[in-house]
Amino acid sequence: MARGVLVDETALMAVLDSRKLSAAGLDCFVTKPFGNPALAGYDNVFMLPHIGSLTGATRDAMGFWALENLDAFLAGKQPRDLL
Repeated sequence: MARGVLVDETALMAVLDSRKLSAAGLDCFVTKPFGNPALAGYDNVFMLPHIGSLTGATRDAMGFWALENLDAFLAGKQPRDLL
């Protein structure tokens, strides 16, 4: 598991071609939003839009997390997330 930019797509295709890896599932990509068209040609690669966090509870938590960071910043404190 990794962010899209951390995946070496050329290396991924090489290990898929060598059959050292039987399949890959991706939901974030180097080339956004739709991913590398070469990967889409593999029958054993499953590509989805970035939906891993698409639940009401998760989205609420993300929003409150952002608000907590903003509150900390406005209070002169270091936000827990700086990225």
